[in-house]
Amino acid sequence: MLERIGARRVLLIAALAVAVLVGTVAATNLASSTVYYLTPTEAKDRGVNPGQAVRLGGNDVLVIANGTIPGLLREGAGAVVEGTFIADGTFRATQVIAKHDEVYTAPKAGATPAHRTAP
Repeated sequence: MLERIGARRVLLIAALAVAVLVGTVAATNLASSTVYYLTPTEAKDRGVNPGQAVRLGGNDVLVIANGTIPGLLREGAGAVVEGTFIADGTFRATQVIAKHDEVYTAPKAGATPAHRTAP
């Protein structure tokens, strides 16, 4: 009887160890694919220097960007920008990523969404 309980205990500990190992490997692999961004206030608090690459989002900051902007980006909409701060405090973006809200409304049958129409 005691041998049977001991075997179950060893099996349970081994199963828990494997579960922890699998969870650790999964978390490590997922961490490398996650993308974080800072608010301008967080960037200032962390001492992000001019020329240091960073992602920003959240609140207002003057952004200078060249190239095309996402079709979903409109006045007042949120965006995440990648780039660097310039010495005068403005942000030079190398990439602009439009954020969308969590509310989805399907277009009416036969209607073309406004962001896909030609200018």
